[in-house]
Amino acid sequence: MSADGLGRNHWFDDEAGPVVRPYAMTRGRTTSAAQHRLDLIAVVVAEPHADDPEADVTLSPEHVDIVGLCRETPQSVAELAAGLDLPIGVVRVLVGDLVDVELVHVNRPVPPAELPDEDILRDVISGLRAL
Repeated sequence: MSADGLGRNHWFDDEAGPVVRPYAMTRGRTTSAAQHRLDLIAVVVAEPHADDPEADVTLSPEHVDIVGLCRETPQSVAELAAGLDLPIGVVRVLVGDLVDVELVHVNRPVPPAELPDEDILRDVISGLRAL
């Protein structure tokens, strides 16, 4: 019998299931090579050749889940974290791993500094209206 006298293990939550620490999923890593480029809104897309990630024994179940979700529909990093109920930092490391093994690629948003100036867009709209 466990310490609580009810036969329950303190390492399990009845509603959440077993608790796995985030650092266990990333093998203690907090960053990956590709992570510095992964914004919350960066879109993760499965590569066409990523048909059977389950066959790769080096991938964790979370890696396989990410590829599966992205195969169905491209997902942002934030959507993956919410869908898998994992911390953003963990998802960034796992996606970085998948980028390294070329099972997914990431479409990054255009940085605000590279977007056209608002005044230029207004001038273009005004010019189009004048036609």
